[in-house]
Amino acid sequence: MLQLLKTNIGRLRIIAFLEGLSLILLVFVAVPLKYMLGNPIGSEVLGPIHGALFLLFIINTISVAIEYDWGFSNRTTWMVLISSFIPFGTFYMDRTVLSKVERPERN
Repeated sequence: MLQLLKTNIGRLRIIAFLEGLSLILLVFVAVPLKYMLGNPIGSEVLGPIHGALFLLFIINTISVAIEYDWGFSNRTTWMVLISSFIPFGTFYMDRTVLSKVERPERN
């Protein structure tokens, strides 16, 4: 895990996992607590956390796209960005795209 923190792509993968995990907790724990038991504390706590992780994911995706010269019109950039709007899409994107990206060579 510490190895992942050393690169932008590694940090993006960790944020993608945390963003997906926060969505799972929000949907399957906080929302039922709020609407079935009338206790909004889970949504009040997890909602902003999920929002912050979502924003970090977007910012880091753009950072990785710049570092890897994907460009804003590149298909990979858009696939990764769109995955954050699809429920649990960040897990799929990590497995299919981000885990296979190699470190770019610096001259």
